[in-house]
Amino acid sequence: MNQDSHAWGPLAERYSNERPRRLLALDGGGIRGVLTLSILKALEQKLGSPLWRFFDYIAGTSTGAIIAAGLARGMSVDDLLAFYRAAGPAMFQRSRFLERLNSLYRGGALERQLKDTFGEATDLSAEHFKTLLLVVTQNVTTDSPWPISNNPFARYNVRQPGCNLDIPLWKLVRASTAAPIYFPPEVVQFNESDDSQTFVFVDGGLTPYNNPAFLLYRFATHPAYRLNWRSGERHLLLVSVGTGAAPILGASAEQPEGNMLRTGLSIPSALMYGASVDQDINCRIVGRCTHGAVIDSELLDLIARTGSDEGSVAERLARPRVPLETDLGQAFLYCRYNVDLSASGLAALGFPEVDPKSVQRMDNTSAENLATLFDLGNAAAKQVDRAHLGGFAPA
Repeated sequence: MNQDSHAWGPLAERYSNERPRRLLALDGGGIRGVLTLSILKALEQKLGSPLWRFFDYIAGTSTGAIIAAGLARGMSVDDLLAFYRAAGPAMFQRSRFLERLNSLYRGGALERQLKDTFGEATDLSAEHFKTLLLVVTQNVTTDSPWPISNNPFARYNVRQPGCNLDIPLWKLVRASTAAPIYFPPEVVQFNESDDSQTFVFVDGGLTPYNNPAFLLYRFATHPAYRLNWRSGERHLLLVSVGTGAAPILGASAEQPEGNMLRTGLSIPSALMYGASVDQDINCRIVGRCTHGAVIDSELLDLIARTGSDEGSVAERLARPRVPLETDLGQAFLYCRYNVDLSASGLAALGFPEVDPKSVQRMDNTSAENLATLFDLGNAAAKQVDRAHLGGFAPA
């Protein structure tokens, strides 16, 4: 890497030398971020160290951006769990229509909590972080996704008027979580002396990167982003954690038109779900999947196995896996942790009595639902295994 180590500041010792790197990507999903945290807690326990020590680059969208920013700042998972228990109901609760209109003219609970947690004056400068951070936002002004990182070598992070590193962290995270209807948009002026560099941002979940895993891989390795981390199964690990998912069922063949209104209303959620699955598939094809749920009966889980690809789904899944010691030449090792929030998925997890619609909502902050989400997260966290991390896991 032809990079000036001085640009890393206090992170120079960690980043100025080339070595295997570990990436962590966190999905958006409102209050369902507690599912992510439950899985991260298990991962932290398996590793025996804070996640910011293990992961070199952490990305997040929407609620994932809150968690990613906290981890990158040096918070533990327990710190973030306590934060979500205390502040989650206020941050993600659905407000009435008139209250939403009022919120356009005053700071809401989410803004106050982010300022208190990250510091009102904390920007993206290296001295404020333990690790690299990537936050996904949607720029409404330009109608384009704007992922923003604290990588000191990124093109728009060079110290000059309008430098991305000058953005307050709370404001960037607030921009990533500004879900339309729920929260007002976030206005960010990148250059105080140039009004043309003022933009309006909304929730990063409206981009194709509500699951930011494959985007993070690009930011870490593509020359355009100027990190140029080395690809390969021995050089790069990517762990992706979701906030729970389930397909949105629409019109049936028996009543192709009777369900169309509901289908139309579900289009935004369906698009987010489809984009998230696509990002996951990209990672499993370009990278080497070590863990992840079955995608469909054709692709299965895309984990490399020996022998013939013929037979039933059960027979194909039962074939022996190719040992991770055998390098298959993929771009990185990849594992995907998530929770199936469909009726069948909840039953398989041991919660047949839970209403899928209740836990699928991103704004259901009732005490009962929060307790259920924590129980679901603890059950889903049992899938975490250090073996999924291959040679990247500490001995």
